[in-house]
This record gives sequence, structure tokens and C-alpha cells, in this order.
Amino acid sequence: MVTSQLIQFLYFVIALLIAMTVHEASHALIAYYLGDPTAKLKGRLTLNPIAHLDPVGTIVFLLTRNIVWWKPVPVNSQNFKSPVRDSALNALAGPVSNFILAFVVALPWKYLGVYMPDYILLLFQMVFHVSIFLGVFNLFPFPPLDGSKVLGLIVPKKWHLAYDNYLENGVKYFVALILLDVFILEGLIGFSVFGYVMGFLSEVISGALFLGI
Repeated sequence: MVTSQLIQFLYFVIALLIAMTVHEASHALIAYYLGDPTAKLKGRLTLNPIAHLDPVGTIVFLLTRNIVWWKPVPVNSQNFKSPVRDSALNALAGPVSNFILAFVVALPWKYLGVYMPDYILLLFQMVFHVSIFLGVFNLFPFPPLDGSKVLGLIVPKKWHLAYDNYLENGVKYFVALILLDVFILEGLIGFSVFGYVMGFLSEVISGALFLGI
């Protein structure tokens, strides 16, 4: 007999695939619109989730059920008319697409939810929450997250060399920060600071979006 926990996990996987696919395909679409066909030529301008899955990231997710990553969309910023600005717009496309997706599923959930079968309602709810979480997470200004490139919109030109160095080397500092938060701070204060901030922002945006429609 299938347990409720397994059902919840399966719905989570489906919601994650939907949100992730929309996120990555949006990067490819906006890059193509801004003049860079790299992602399209690599087969990433698609809503087929298989094209975006990272084999190692998928295996890690199946083993841990909470750690996952997917293949980054290839972008050649030299094809953009304004590399810094267009790179930021391309990066912003991912989180924005997740918030739009959350809005789209929130409408039938709010106004037609009482008429839906439970399995459809649960899927809509899961897609909503996963999309919000994914969008918020990717807006943090740490490489390789989208927010690190959005940050380029406000970095003065005189600091662009340091900013480029931050984009290139910042991943290891972000990983170190997460490990410090999870394995040290959580043990000292009883909760993950990053997880708390993520949860708070996700709840605020979810509430504002759901109540505002």
C-alpha cells in the first residue's frame, strides 16, 4: 500500500520538475530573445524536463530527497548588445517565471479548488509553493544563483573587475556559507539561518500573491 509520505514526495517531484523546467526554459527563451542562440542550439529551449536534468544532481536528489541541482543554461554574454544588463535580465527571467507560474496555478486553486479532485488540488498547491521557494532561492546574490547576475545591474562600472571575480570564485564561498549554516550555526542556535530567511520570504510572497489575486 502506498503511504501518504510517498505520495507527498511524488507530488513534490512532479512539482519540482515543472517549476525547474519552466525556470530553465525561461532562461533559454530570454537569452534567445536578447540575441544569444547558444541555449537554443544546445536543445535547452524546451519544456522537456529531461533536457535540463543533471545526472549527478538527479542521483543525489533521489538519495537525499532534499539536495538537487540541474544543468545550467549555457549563455554566451558576448552575443548580447549590453552584456551586463542583458545577463542580468536573462538571470532574472528564471525567478520571474517561477512567480508567474505560481500566480497561474493560484488562480484555479483559489477560485475552483473546492470543485477539484484532491489529487489535482494537491498538485496545484505543491507547484505553487515549490515555484515560490525556487524563485526566492535563486534571487539570493550568491554565485551560481541568478541573483548574483541580477546584482550586476547596480554594481558601478569601476567595480566590474571585482564583480567578475566574485562571479567566478563566489561559488566556493556560498557553499562554505551553507555548510557553516547547516552544520555549525544550526547546532548552536537550533535552526538554519538561511532556511529561516528562505521560509520567511517564501511565506510573505506566497501570502501576498495568493491574497492579492
